[in-house]
Amino acid sequence: MKDILHPLCLIIASTGFLLLVRDVRAGRRDPALTALAFTYFFSALSYAISLTPIWVRIDGLFGVPNVAVPLAQGCVILVLGLQATVLSYWTQPPAAAARRAQWLLVAAITVILLMSLLFVMLTPVSQRPTDFTLYYAHDPAFQAYLLLYMCTYTAAEIYLTRVCWKYAGEIGDPWISRGLRLIAVGAVITLGYSGIRLSAILGALLHFSVKPLEPYAWICGDVGATLTQIGYFTPIVATTLLAAHTRRRERQHYLKLEPLWRAVSTAEPSIVLIEPDKNSRDLSFDLYRRVVEIRDAQIELRPYLAPSARALTDKQRAAWWRSRKHHIAAVTADQIRAALLQRQHGPVTQPATYADATLNTPTPQKDLRHLVRVARYFTAPALEPEVESAPGVHT
Repeated sequence: MKDILHPLCLIIASTGFLLLVRDVRAGRRDPALTALAFTYFFSALSYAISLTPIWVRIDGLFGVPNVAVPLAQGCVILVLGLQATVLSYWTQPPAAAARRAQWLLVAAITVILLMSLLFVMLTPVSQRPTDFTLYYAHDPAFQAYLLLYMCTYTAAEIYLTRVCWKYAGEIGDPWISRGLRLIAVGAVITLGYSGIRLSAILGALLHFSVKPLEPYAWICGDVGATLTQIGYFTPIVATTLLAAHTRRRERQHYLKLEPLWRAVSTAEPSIVLIEPDKNSRDLSFDLYRRVVEIRDAQIELRPYLAPSARALTDKQRAAWWRSRKHHIAAVTADQIRAALLQRQHGPVTQPATYADATLNTPTPQKDLRHLVRVARYFTAPALEPEVESAPGVHT
């Protein structure tokens, strides 16, 4: 069972590390991100060491039977400490989280050293890559070793469950909340692994066997750990995907506003505060400026809004299938077009109001969506080129 589940877990953990190590190498000063990257690294390392072919080669390299056990389980202890560190940075102020991270690292290293000392006291004369725990369950030194390891493992998983479930209901970000709940569920499932392992010690003392439960121990451990890893990675993946979706949507909105902005900025060049930069990376700012400049152009074109044009387009755009928002956007687009044409003949006596003057767009996002609708219905007019008078010539 171990050699069936571990490769899948190894792939998941390795993928998580490779996706995160790019940000770490890029110099992002985020201690939680760094801790999470090393969580996946040591998790992948523990799965790799536990695979039977690698286990055998490591034993041959060091010349010590089953030395892969403390190496793999030492990685697990580091994973538990790093997981708790990530939660500390997610839920506590940076200074408090940094102090807790130091204590967690010291505690993890202390447990690993004690486990190494107890392992040295064993007399493992044969390789047991599939049933090591059951084979040595009667050895007092191994019982102490396993008790230390499993008590640390169990305490860490209980801590993860309690903290994640608590903060999942308090954090406003839905993806972080879902990730924390998934971590909590995974941690609960791993308790099945520690329960079976502790039962092996009890069975050695009370003379009963838990060998039939061995496959379920690996299932609980690997499935729970995998869910925990996915839970940690869920907010990162969701944030990345949402950011990519936001950039794509902003680009679409920017391009949709282009014909409308181009027409009004050509007529009223004074509205352009900053010339658009094709190589700009701050698309959010450029899009915001585009919305503001279109609104400024509407103000500049206000004196050219003929009431008759408003009444005509209001009637032409009336349709039973068109919603109020789209009707207002269509009428506003036609008004801007008519104002650009009227501008060549001068202002009107009693300017009309824009159709969208009564539309409630209290936030920049709502205003943006409205102007995108306006741009959808806008058609740039064919304007006669303006002729500037030559110096000294009076007309």
